Amino acid sequence: MKKYILIQFMSLLVYTGFSQVPTPVRPQATPILLKGATAHLGTGEIIENSAIGFDKGKITMVSTAAEAGNPAGYEIIDVTGKQIYPGFILPNSTIGLTEVSSIRAMRDFNETGSINPNVRSVISYNTDSEIIPTFRFNGILLAESTPQGGLIPGTSSVMEMEGWNWEDAVHSLDIGVHLNWPDKSRRQFDFNTFTVSFKPNENYAEEVAGLKKHFTDAMAYGKLSKPEKNLKMEAMQGLFSGKQRLFIHASQADEIIEAITFAENMGVKNITLLTAEEALHVAEFIKQHQIPVIIPPTHSLPARADEPVDRPYELPSLLTKAGLIVAFYHDDDLANARNLPFFAGTAVAYGMDKEEALKTITANAAKALGIDQRVGTLE
Repeated sequence: MKKYILIQFMSLLVYTGFSQVPTPVRPQATPILLKGATAHLGTGEIIENSAIGFDKGKITMVSTAAEAGNPAGYEIIDVTGKQIYPGFILPNSTIGLTEVSSIRAMRDFNETGSINPNVRSVISYNTDSEIIPTFRFNGILLAESTPQGGLIPGTSSVMEMEGWNWEDAVHSLDIGVHLNWPDKSRRQFDFNTFTVSFKPNENYAEEVAGLKKHFTDAMAYGKLSKPEKNLKMEAMQGLFSGKQRLFIHASQADEIIEAITFAENMGVKNITLLTAEEALHVAEFIKQHQIPVIIPPTHSLPARADEPVDRPYELPSLLTKAGLIVAFYHDDDLANARNLPFFAGTAVAYGMDKEEALKTITANAAKALGIDQRVGTLE
């Protein structure tokens, strides 16, 4: 009987251990210097036989091993033969907001209502998510946690892939507001003929008018000396001051132009565009307005039946050659977003330079999120 109780107790301890979130890394106690690796800086530059030092979690040195020598106080680790990259960055995900997508109670990214800029993803972020360790395993160290649904789903934050709670895990708080620009037409699939048709959106003008009223009201609210507290209006103020970005989700070429023109006319300072193949048709317009573009993964099907089957694979290369800043997001099951580095790898196989492809998941992603002063490159 005693033996049985002991076995039961030990089993309970084992299962309790499995249920725990991996312990976050302790604060760095000793300066460390990694020597001998090939360093890919994320800027397009490569340093053979490199030396990268960091102290208290921040990079303090990037040079060749010969230039670095053996500085006093550093723990020197020989990593000859290894490759060092910046941590990968995943924009526009529902990390921490969803776990099992087929279970409604585990999808905490869609608030009721259509215009909710005051909805903050960060306070719903779940650090116990079992998806987070799979991101880290593939090199994704930062991810944007983004609300979805409606015309203005809310405000996103960039999260680190570890932490006891959201306060520990947050890297960049409330970086921007997301805007789903209304579609002028909606795709419809006919199961009788197995064809796709487009039906005009009869509410398009009304939806755009609603957005214009909201932005206009928010601008007026910011000019009041003592306004009556309105959380939706307050959540918009960073767009006009330049402290936050407006992430525009738009599908068609004419919608892209209208959405960007609308935002600029409303006084928005910083804009990032999330779109797909249609960006090719208005690439010059996007370039002139100096707007970063975040596109779906290369592991996708073409948006239209008359497009080449490999268009998603070559899209990053085509947009980069057009002079645009390109990054990737993931628009399918969250668990597959861990394949972010392989999206970039596929782009290399379809005409993109390897170091340029690395930028799409490091430096360019940081620029698109407005956090490139702190992360994205080894500098």
